[in-house]
Amino acid sequence: MKTPKSLEPLVRDGLVDEVIRPLKSGKEASVYVVLSEGEIRCAKVYKEANKRGFHKQALYQEGRKVRNSRQARAMEKNTRFGRKQQEEVWQNAEVDALYRLASVGVRVPKPYNFVEGVLLMELVTDAEGAAAPRLNDLMLSKEEALDYHAQLIKEVVRMLCAGLVHGDLSEFNVLVDSQGPVIIDLPQAVDAAANNNAASMLGRDVNNMAAYFGRFAPELLNTQYGKEIWKLYESGNLTPDVKLTGEFKESTKRADVKSIMREINDARDEAIKQKYVLD
Repeated sequence: MKTPKSLEPLVRDGLVDEVIRPLKSGKEASVYVVLSEGEIRCAKVYKEANKRGFHKQALYQEGRKVRNSRQARAMEKNTRFGRKQQEEVWQNAEVDALYRLASVGVRVPKPYNFVEGVLLMELVTDAEGAAAPRLNDLMLSKEEALDYHAQLIKEVVRMLCAGLVHGDLSEFNVLVDSQGPVIIDLPQAVDAAANNNAASMLGRDVNNMAAYFGRFAPELLNTQYGKEIWKLYESGNLTPDVKLTGEFKESTKRADVKSIMREINDARDEAIKQKYVLD
């Protein structure tokens, strides 16, 4: 096929030998099957911000690091330079997430290179070597649903142990190869410790999985894995091999507001005394 303009620089630089065919076009990017270094891979070409369908970037950008204060100010003022920097941060978030998650054994496509807004990565395939189907395209037995759900919950835990929450996990961004689910589409992945929305995003990711697999295995609809996982994470007890129950009981213990306020007031009074001493 004719080489898309967005892939021409990679062809010129020898990173892509041939563009074979389009694979899919989504709200975030267009993906092509390519020949690269003698292997069949895929090239993900990110769409420009004004052509994308994802409109809630602000929630996901909280806590993301930028190179310097000039970049941060430009992004905050939404200048032309700032918007360009926002795009770079958005795209780099997926690249960084893929490298980080692949290094700790999370089932994501293996990344190879990132050049001029194009991500070269592994083409996930089925047992016959064809592009792996999305989870949404499959009809599952109850046993398969329970198995895939269990695998994905483990992947969510591994991701959180690596400090990341997917943030947009659903049946539309999970592929299924011969060994099971593979998680894709991570430009909105957030730092669990730096983003105040991380807990709710994790809960939504896990609830999306329960809702989808619950079509085939209704008992999953009553599970509480999201809250259980986050509680373990907050308490420092989450490990990749943790045994989960899917159950969670909300604490009924009332906060001792008077005691808390007393501690705050004591700390404030002590700070005032210290100031007078130093003065």
